[in-house]
Amino acid sequence: MQTSTAKKLSRQTLSQLPTTIAKPDYAIEKVETGIVHIGVGGFHRAHQAMYTDAFMAQTGDLSWGICGVGLREGDRRMQEALASQDHLFTLVEKHADGERSARVIGALTNFMLAVDNPKAVIEQLASPSVKLVSLTITEGGYNMDPSTGEFQSEDAAVQHDLKNPETPKQVFGYLMAGLKLRQERGLAPFTLLSCDNIQHNGSVLKKMLCAYIELADKEFAQWVTENVAFPNSMVDRITPTTTTDDIAQLAECGVDDAWPVVCEPFAQWIIEDSFCHDKPALDKVGAQFVQDVAPYEKLKLRMLNASHSILGLCGSLAGVQTIHECMQLDEFYHLLTVFMESEVAPTLDPVAGIDIKEYQQILLKRFANPNIKDTLTRICSQSSAKIPVFLLPTILDNLKHTGRYHIGAFTIACWYYYSARGCTQAGEPLHIDDSLATELKAGAQRGPEAFLKLTHIFGNLSQFSEFNHVYIDGVNRLQRGESVQSIITELSC
Repeated sequence: MQTSTAKKLSRQTLSQLPTTIAKPDYAIEKVETGIVHIGVGGFHRAHQAMYTDAFMAQTGDLSWGICGVGLREGDRRMQEALASQDHLFTLVEKHADGERSARVIGALTNFMLAVDNPKAVIEQLASPSVKLVSLTITEGGYNMDPSTGEFQSEDAAVQHDLKNPETPKQVFGYLMAGLKLRQERGLAPFTLLSCDNIQHNGSVLKKMLCAYIELADKEFAQWVTENVAFPNSMVDRITPTTTTDDIAQLAECGVDDAWPVVCEPFAQWIIEDSFCHDKPALDKVGAQFVQDVAPYEKLKLRMLNASHSILGLCGSLAGVQTIHECMQLDEFYHLLTVFMESEVAPTLDPVAGIDIKEYQQILLKRFANPNIKDTLTRICSQSSAKIPVFLLPTILDNLKHTGRYHIGAFTIACWYYYSARGCTQAGEPLHIDDSLATELKAGAQRGPEAFLKLTHIFGNLSQFSEFNHVYIDGVNRLQRGESVQSIITELSC
């Protein structure tokens, strides 16, 4: 419950907020839009917006404000919440020892809903002040067939956008329209920076966007290929879904914020130094510009993100609710330790400046933070887009090089059970949030072999007989009623 003394967050009330809440120490009213970000959610606000806010505070360069864009009707609630408080929001960092720190972020200049006014969004993309367009559209937003790596051109939304270029629905239609308008007006193109958990995310974005544009205008696709930069990047910060308790706790501290964002203290941003326009000097506030992001992103995707998926799927069947609760159970803690050491580490490349064993220990501590309370429901959301990116590459590498893949195989077995039954081992229903949930369930209900033959998710994994043996054994043990805990204890030996 909000206290009567809590001040509604706005520009007008900033000076009235408690001194314990850090505020922007730059002139918010003078911030100009230099970045358009598509897909404003909790992670963007805890990560890219935070870095941008810190950059403006340290340098006084206010030309890099962020105009957010939401492509879906589902973005309306956040758009309205942020608009009601002048696009300010509170970032709350929760430490493992219970300490909290809060700061108001002033980096957002606007939040536009594309469904309300597509032409206005296209004009914003074509604004001369915009030099960078960043994206967090989730792994599934790239319209890429995970089994082939190719653009899915037959998608209904893609076909709509090709026929209606002035009123697109998907991100590629907007990016094409914005870039084309800039070309027509003689403006330099913006740099396109993906901040999604996809290995080689900039390269994937370039391939998917150019494939889309080629369907409409091959000559313009060539111009984009030659003139637009798509730097790869790696982002990292655990950001759970904001809860009503988070809002209430902040109100008790004196701030009435409709949608604050909570996160862990750790943050990392590795960016390939390849831009076709000006860039903010984010390295002054902790980001790193490097020549090759690949080793960093491979490390993070395979060790952090895959570990999250393992805890999410295995933990859900065991009836666990959050990541930190999994880590409080010895079976899961040891499972993750063995997975990182025995299945992931042998597949990694050397990473400059990072000790892999130390990185592993840091991850275990981050996952165990009892104040983050990252739900397994959130972690398991859109697993059909996550598993092919986070876990399958490690499994396939180990199959090809006679490495260990048993924990990965059991995780797929848990996903089968999760998809087929939609409940924990104790029979409690699970909330499954996946755009392919119906297809996954249908495949799983035809049997574990049919599930693994969903090639647009698993590729040719079913062709590896040794993997099939381990995977089917895991499924059979689950179906016989053996507990997840007893199975993973054996796997961790």
